[in-house]
Amino acid sequence: MSVIELTKENFDETIQGNEIVVLDFWAPWCGPCKQFAPIYEELSEKFSETVVFAKINTEDEQDLAGHFQIRSIPTIMLFRQQIAIFSQPGAMSGEELLEIVDTAQNLDMDLVRQEIEERE
Repeated sequence: MSVIELTKENFDETIQGNEIVVLDFWAPWCGPCKQFAPIYEELSEKFSETVVFAKINTEDEQDLAGHFQIRSIPTIMLFRQQIAIFSQPGAMSGEELLEIVDTAQNLDMDLVRQEIEERE
């Protein structure tokens, strides 16, 4: 699967219907976003069977960007089992993103949920 565009209309369905979703918050005028796009696309092909890679245009989807308090783009977020487990502004290398996705795939989500419960 290639990179998909997320909007407020398909956001919840995408997050709830997939084990792992990686989000790229971007804008058409953003130079670093344009530089990062090919890296993101390449990794989406590598994980096409197991991970959904999606882009959110912050100009068109200001409600989503506001909800997640996106202040700098690009910002990468990762959800696993509907839980946001990673968020970082700034472009990154393919190796960095690969490591983040690999780490997310190997997380013990029962421990993550337990830690969240303990904080609340």
